[in-house]
Amino acid sequence: MIVGKAKRDNLNEGLGQCIAQMIAAQLFNQANQVNIPTIYGAVSNGTQWRFLKLEESTVIIDLMDYALPPVDQILGFLVWMVQEG
Repeated sequence: MIVGKAKRDNLNEGLGQCIAQMIAAQLFNQANQVNIPTIYGAVSNGTQWRFLKLEESTVIIDLMDYALPPVDQILGFLVWMVQEG
């Protein structure tokens, strides 16, 4: 899982960097013959979160922004991502 910080509190500006890090993690895993079919990512400005998923060469971006607080939903997403891996 990759977590990126949004620049200037704009979640959209953090997406490119997060996707690049997810692809780098995927390439690293492939080079080391580690089979992790899905890489998860998140971009946050500290109060809002947006989640991403990379499978093969497809990036899926959840267009909904999740607010913090409440913390329950964000922690639930993060725990789910780790358990999926």
